[in-house]
Amino acid sequence: MITKQQNLNRQGLMMVLSSPSGAGKTSLSRKLLEIDKEIFLSVSYTTRPSRPGEENEKDYFFIDNNLFGKMRGDGEFLEYAKVFGFYYATPKTPVQKALESGFDVLFDIDWQGTQQLMDSTQEDLVKVFVLPPSVEELEKRLHNRKQDNDNIIQERMSRAADEISHYAEYDYIIVNDNFEDSLKIIHSIIIAERYKRQRQINALNIIKNLRNSL
Repeated sequence: MITKQQNLNRQGLMMVLSSPSGAGKTSLSRKLLEIDKEIFLSVSYTTRPSRPGEENEKDYFFIDNNLFGKMRGDGEFLEYAKVFGFYYATPKTPVQKALESGFDVLFDIDWQGTQQLMDSTQEDLVKVFVLPPSVEELEKRLHNRKQDNDNIIQERMSRAADEISHYAEYDYIIVNDNFEDSLKIIHSIIIAERYKRQRQINALNIIKNLRNSL
């Protein structure tokens, strides 16, 4: 487990995990939160009904279209998108507070939301695209998770080709053929990105003091 860095204060980063439905980004996101306590999950708002096992305010904030429209009009979202007939959005305030406190924010969003974040927060954004090892494996995973009927699964499979076509907009590409290996790679990316010079707020002061002491 990673503990919060003590010596160098830093600006938090935003990491996006995107993938076609069923490729494993949500499972990877949940495990990252377990092993690294410097990561804060951005909980999205959505107008879709909750699925079995999902909890309000933990997995999503489940709201109706009227409230969603009001919040969007009031500028409360960093990004939003309509997917399979339902709206999804990232709330602005909790993300800003987490970043200012030096925590990283993890986004489990699609390419549409990622593009909107890129328009306003490019410097703080790290983008990872997760691919399934094959079409057959993707369809198998969609069936195994037992969240959708056959019609929805086929719709998700049809949409996958369009989603994958946006791979070039991401910084890193991971083929999730082994969950533990994929998790290690993503976590390694986060750690490396934390130590980039521009994110180390006090680095210049420490370097100045060290040079003056030599």
